[in-house]
Amino acid sequence: MGRVVAAAVYSAGKRVTNITLDEGAAWAAKPGHFVWIGLEEPNAEELYNLQHQFNLHELAIEDALEKHSRPKLETFGDALFIVTYSPIRHEGKLEFIETHIFAGNGYIITARNGHSASYAHVRQRCEARPLLLEHGEDFVLYAILDFVIENYQPMGEAIHGEIDELEHNVLCGSLNDYDIQKLHGLRRDVLRLRRYVAPMIEIGEELQRLSFPFIDKNMRPYFRDVQIHVTRQMEDLTTLADIASQTIEVGVLLEASRQSVVQRKFAAWAAILAFPTAVAGIYGMNFQNMPELSWHYGYFGVLGFITVGCLGLWASFKKSGWL
Repeated sequence: MGRVVAAAVYSAGKRVTNITLDEGAAWAAKPGHFVWIGLEEPNAEELYNLQHQFNLHELAIEDALEKHSRPKLETFGDALFIVTYSPIRHEGKLEFIETHIFAGNGYIITARNGHSASYAHVRQRCEARPLLLEHGEDFVLYAILDFVIENYQPMGEAIHGEIDELEHNVLCGSLNDYDIQKLHGLRRDVLRLRRYVAPMIEIGEELQRLSFPFIDKNMRPYFRDVQIHVTRQMEDLTTLADIASQTIEVGVLLEASRQSVVQRKFAAWAAILAFPTAVAGIYGMNFQNMPELSWHYGYFGVLGFITVGCLGLWASFKKSGWL
């Protein structure tokens, strides 16, 4: 059984009274009045009840009973059906809560299929601006869409903060598996956010073009404002995706550079150690005809030669930056 979050009648920019679902159609038919109903996880029976009252198109009801993959806008006669998504964090994972919006002459209905940010804030904002609320359903529709887009901003800012922290870790330390997995996960979240934000640009454009009895032409700049906000969100998310990708690339390059430095040091020390090994190997050959074997100072001379050679190699590698 779904939950009725709020159901009220408005006229002249003010709330007239709260109503039950069964009273909606009678109030919506009164001139100068409109009904604003908010539902949470409604079932088929409640949606069919609303369909009967407000003459909602059967295809809109079928859409409302299905799960969708992206936001969209559908027109059914003089009514609109819009699918939107709000991002939330649940147990550390990014999820999207689907909301269906029915809008027509005399009514606007929202059906939220999950626990996202409450639309009670939208209702409070609208009721605090009676001059704009006097426009009716079109202003409420704008306020809802604007609220949906606002929900993406704190999510994007939180991801941006996490990416900045990981970027600092990558630049100041070595790149580990956890950092790579975290960066990849954040980049994937940003791409998912973009996937749900992008269609809202088309919705904003269509709302500016469409001509409906309940949409005043003076409200079209407000829908353009929604489109502008969506475009900015897309730009911010594109930037975040680029930062995440570049951070991974920089981390890989830095790690390759650090490994190269280590490899050069190993190679330099191997060359230094190879010199005395080669000299000792030659000096230690068991041939009878080896003049240095009978030299009184041969041992000390070889040690000095090895020392000078190793120091020379060390100085050379140090100067070249290998040590």
